[in-house]
Amino acid sequence: MNRPSHKELNKKLNEARALSEKQQVSIVEPLCFAADAIGLGYDIEDIFITVSGLLNEILPDHYAGGRPPQRSYEDCITGSDLFAFEWHSEILAARVYCKFAIRGTTLWIVSLHKSRKK
Repeated sequence: MNRPSHKELNKKLNEARALSEKQQVSIVEPLCFAADAIGLGYDIEDIFITVSGLLNEILPDHYAGGRPPQRSYEDCITGSDLFAFEWHSEILAARVYCKFAIRGTTLWIVSLHKSRKK
């Protein structure tokens, strides 16, 4: 089977949205994340609102990750599947790339920045 399926992506997005709404979100690399936030033009203090809004824009068809998904090597989420998405965000008025993992009851944001594809 060619993972992740449309059904699996939909499930992960729904799970990520639910965790975000509960503010059960952590950032893998906060300093990099803050720099990327400046590049996207949103206030880091509004992270929960921004992430929730962005997750509501993402569709399974926006999946831009590996098949099967990459595994994380970051200490806090080692071995977790990484789900990457790229889409045009209406909220940020830019093409955006977001990569996340879900571990336990936490949504881990690995990347959230302007798309670097030409």
